[in-house]
Amino acid sequence: MKPFSVARAFAAVALISITITSWASIQTKPVQFKKGESTATIKGTLKGDQTVDYTLRAKAGQTMSVTFKTSNASAYFNVLPPGSTGEAIFIGSTSGNEWSGALPADGEYKLRTYLYRNAARRNESASYTLTVGITGSASHASALGTAPASDAKVKGTVYHATGQVPCSLGNAPQGSLQCEFGVIRGKAGNAEVHVTPPGTTQRVLTFVGDKVSADGNGKVKASKRDDLWSIEVNDYEHYRIPDAVINGG
Repeated sequence: MKPFSVARAFAAVALISITITSWASIQTKPVQFKKGESTATIKGTLKGDQTVDYTLRAKAGQTMSVTFKTSNASAYFNVLPPGSTGEAIFIGSTSGNEWSGALPADGEYKLRTYLYRNAARRNESASYTLTVGITGSASHASALGTAPASDAKVKGTVYHATGQVPCSLGNAPQGSLQCEFGVIRGKAGNAEVHVTPPGTTQRVLTFVGDKVSADGNGKVKASKRDDLWSIEVNDYEHYRIPDAVINGG
């Protein structure tokens, strides 16, 4: 098994988020949900190095879904977690214009819309439609408990550790891919691991004692041998999660 690095994914995200643009001109606008609705649709435009942040509050364990339709193939959106200084849990320029995932923390999230630097430098324009939805409750997050104060979070993120774990999809050899992960730890043995296979959306695995569940009511098969969890979701996704990811160390 290849060793995982708790800093590799964060460093890559930080590098991308810094080099896309200087974020020199950022407008901030709140997302407004109509009474009784959990989805909002926003239309807007961008020009040059203009950046627009759409803000909304949500709780850990809820699911955010975002789609972004634009007239310019160089326009994208990122999702920034609470307290972020630019680091993103989703980066549109590398992952596409749709995202859905369980949220890692309570607080204010930002949907950052922008033109990639090649288009920004040419002072191009883009019109877009941004649709965002928040569903689910945060009730399961409390089951994790609280991580020890000594378990510090990776700077600029909501995660206690980030890196890569072995994974595979379908009939591919077990562990033939590397999935980026971020983990939010609770009390001993409890954790929420956010894993993203290459080219697909994020999967959230929740460990509470000896039980493992997946977001979206995914069908889970889990076993543990020595210090390694083997997880299968929906008879298609396969993950290998070292115990050190869940418990630290």
